[in-house]
Amino acid sequence: MDIILIYSGGLDSTTLLYHLRADGHHVAALSINYGQRHRWELVAAQRLCHALGVVHELVDLQVLRPLLAGSSQTDCTVPVPHGHYTDASMKATVVPNRNMLLLALAGAWAMSRKADAIAYAAHRGDHPVYPDCRPVFIAALREALTLADWHVVDLITPFAHLDKTAIVQRGAALGVPFAQTWSCYDPQTDPVTARPVHCGRCGTDVERQEAFALAGIPDPTEYAYVASL
Repeated sequence: MDIILIYSGGLDSTTLLYHLRADGHHVAALSINYGQRHRWELVAAQRLCHALGVVHELVDLQVLRPLLAGSSQTDCTVPVPHGHYTDASMKATVVPNRNMLLLALAGAWAMSRKADAIAYAAHRGDHPVYPDCRPVFIAALREALTLADWHVVDLITPFAHLDKTAIVQRGAALGVPFAQTWSCYDPQTDPVTARPVHCGRCGTDVERQEAFALAGIPDPTEYAYVASL
């Protein structure tokens, strides 16, 4: 299959990139700059795609940032939640209608190049809070995509039944360079190297550390702070 992957450069989407390629699919990657404060993920995405020889499109939609207020990812007045995710803190990271926007762009690209499907790395851990990762949303968008153009494009979510630990295990089996992926919502600057590093405190970093620990796989990520798990 010819697949368009919505690609953030994070652990989940990078593992999905490797997974799809290992299954013999041809993959092109689409990354979106929507004004997220953790734009380092886009640099990671570019580097990883270049290393793999994957076609990568980076679309600049920073103009949308004023329309996406209220999320810690796009609104600098909203602090990034630290510690274990709770329903309330996780909701603070939700970007309004983000996946609908990303999937619409991926669908347009897929239809224009006559690709077979678009994919994104929604997983089981996302379901409770992120509305645009729930199975009911995925099913509705899959149906909508069949009506959007004469060329029918499928929507696939191979990791929808997996949790973060299982994704780490799958990535390790595929040789994913985890150290080159980016998850952090609150990047910090290393005082010695002046390079950005994961904060280690935001919910997604805590979740990342826990997934490696539960998977029994060494975590190669550079953190400014290592959580007590």
